[in-house]
Amino acid sequence: MRPLTDEETKTMFEKLSKYIGENIKLLIDRPDGTYCFRLHNDRVYYISEKILKLATNISRDKLISIGTCFGKFTKTHQFRLHITALDFLAPYAKFKVWLKPGGEQSFLYGNHIMKSGLGRITENTAQYQGVVVYSMADVPLGFGVAAKNTQECRRVDPMSIVVFHQADIGEYIRNEDMLT
Repeated sequence: MRPLTDEETKTMFEKLSKYIGENIKLLIDRPDGTYCFRLHNDRVYYISEKILKLATNISRDKLISIGTCFGKFTKTHQFRLHITALDFLAPYAKFKVWLKPGGEQSFLYGNHIMKSGLGRITENTAQYQGVVVYSMADVPLGFGVAAKNTQECRRVDPMSIVVFHQADIGEYIRNEDMLT
């Protein structure tokens, strides 16, 4: 386990800023302590510095996981967010989408969000902006990328894609062997 390099930090923070904007600093300096990001086996973990100090006693080859996995770096050095980061992204999300009950099931099966399943959308959402997807009961379901801006969403036909699927809580079941 090692700290992220400057290039890795920049890549990861650019991806996080698509979803939470300047609120990234709220992830690091929290009232319950200082948290940091660490890289282990191409995966980025979000961990308390107290637990990080305790983890130094464990050898690298024996350590499987520590903290919360935020995502992983691909072989081409792109950063992919995992669904395990949803609990930390949802409270700080700048742009949100709410789904009708009928659209929830389709999204949780890994499909894109159609206009017919869209309940509400945050005003002034730009095209290709990262959004956090909620149910109408304000339960975070996943995240995606807006396919159209807010004004276009109002005018398109019901079978048009308005949000591209990135990750959802259904992945816990579909990909449980890969989420470790």
